[in-house]
Amino acid sequence: MTIEVFDSRFASVARDAGPLECLCTGAAWSEGPVWMREDGAVLWSDIPNNRMLRWHAEAGMSVWREGVEFTNGHTREADGSLLHCSHGRRAIVRTRFGSGLLPLNDEVVVDRYQGRRLNSPNDIVVKRDGSIWFTDPPYGIVSDHEGHKAQSELGRNHVFRFDPASGALRSVSDFVEEPNGLAFSPDESLLYVSDTSAALRTDGSGHHHIVAFDVIGGQDLGNPRVFAVVEPGLADGFRVDVHGFVYTSSADSVQVYHPDGTRMARIAVPEKVGNLTFGGSDGNELYVCASTSLYRIRLNTRGAAGA
Repeated sequence: MTIEVFDSRFASVARDAGPLECLCTGAAWSEGPVWMREDGAVLWSDIPNNRMLRWHAEAGMSVWREGVEFTNGHTREADGSLLHCSHGRRAIVRTRFGSGLLPLNDEVVVDRYQGRRLNSPNDIVVKRDGSIWFTDPPYGIVSDHEGHKAQSELGRNHVFRFDPASGALRSVSDFVEEPNGLAFSPDESLLYVSDTSAALRTDGSGHHHIVAFDVIGGQDLGNPRVFAVVEPGLADGFRVDVHGFVYTSSADSVQVYHPDGTRMARIAVPEKVGNLTFGGSDGNELYVCASTSLYRIRLNTRGAAGA
């Protein structure tokens, strides 16, 4: 069974769900999928191979761009621009498009905090007010496998808020030891951030949970608490649907949590899951980046705005 339902509140979402489809394979490690609605395609990162891939229902999989400086998470801005988390450039990078989604130019949005280089931005979301929120763990600088090995200039790992209007970058939290995926609740009153500090440790220490923060005044975070401990594996990345249900990666599945923290369902995936996004013309298709492949499952729900 592709979907195991543990809570009746998820039954309507699972009802008439399609099968899990493997759309394509051939990546080294798939991350950061983003739905390109104008093109009816998914873009995602193959980080160790330093390239971005594209899947389209008619064209299949192709290489979208190479030499992308180890991009990881992506999201869209209101004007359609594509934001990248670049491990290699240790920056948030913006791609603007011309007609037909032809990339026109890349520009560095932000790469320093208080005069020091960022670690390696990992995942990113845009709030409805246009502010850009992203995580900055060390994974792109610990080796040359997914970036360029270097020392951290910050000494800590932050969740940042960048205001494009003023150009101001603020740390909104350093509570999470190694922040990774992040997503807002549908009403943007909560920000979920995963802590994957167990990823690089062999002694069993570190975290593999999601932290929930209250969003205060639209610009600050407070009241951090553990929302869910994800196992097996890690909550590398996740997205939220219109019901506020949290769909997170793990080692063997996409796991689904209610806003009250109850694990409601498990969508089995035959490879380790890295990240996911909602897409499709109706917003009801869940695209899953899992190790070497891109998968899709149609659900009876839609992604929340920005998911």
